[in-house]
Amino acid sequence: MSADTSATALSRVKNIVLVLSGKGGVGKSSVTTQLALSLRLQGHKVAVCDVDLTGPSIPRMFGLEGRQIHASSAGWIPVYADGEEKGLGVMSLGFLLKDRGNSVVWRGPKKTAMIKQFFTDVVWGEVDYLLIDTPPGTSDEHITTIESLRDYFPACSAVLVTTPQDVATADVRKELNFCRKVGLRILGVVENMSGFVCPHCSDCTNIFSSGGGEKMAQEFGVDFLGRVPIDPKFVLMIEEQNKKSLLTKYQESALCDVFRPIAEGVVRRVQNGETTVIV
Repeated sequence: MSADTSATALSRVKNIVLVLSGKGGVGKSSVTTQLALSLRLQGHKVAVCDVDLTGPSIPRMFGLEGRQIHASSAGWIPVYADGEEKGLGVMSLGFLLKDRGNSVVWRGPKKTAMIKQFFTDVVWGEVDYLLIDTPPGTSDEHITTIESLRDYFPACSAVLVTTPQDVATADVRKELNFCRKVGLRILGVVENMSGFVCPHCSDCTNIFSSGGGEKMAQEFGVDFLGRVPIDPKFVLMIEEQNKKSLLTKYQESALCDVFRPIAEGVVRRVQNGETTVIV
């Protein structure tokens, strides 16, 4: 793939942020979703690219399952989560699968080709923040994504997601080392599942302890962006997207207030160039 081809598809994209974690099950896709919603509510034009090819959950998170990708003379058109406003575009292999239960059994070269298509054949349009939801670990998808973007977008940055437990932070340490090896700049760490919000009394209980993500960030000299609790209402919000749009329902939720400073921190660090390079 040539840099010129990438430049055509990404020419109106201002910033690219990868959402990473060394461990599965830490809520990386939910953090990507909330970051996208928060940025959109702040007035930014946002797009989400789901490169988790074997477990594409982003269409479900945005209530877009069953929607189809349309092709134009310029390329694939993203599916928009905010309708005619076209300020929140989504692209995922999930849109190409007939059923969410269908398995994707692909070797590395086919994964590589698919991800390259996301960056060369998609009409992203004018986007302030392109968020890339990645699979856990340091796989072909990560390497292909970074190599595909490097020529045109050398200043890509990353947000790392962890949960408070040592078993999660240990794996995220590996992701930090991966960022060091590939020269990926880090905006900061989000500690997800930091406490459980009772649906009845709204009290927050630290069922998984708390502070592990912040401690790890301090150890590596990386900014700590904030904590996000487990809120059962968020699950209901994702599952019951029928009467109101997800954007409206999220704006009315308590999690919107929790995530707002995290999104503001991402924007501030991007605009001011406040990233960390692990050495």
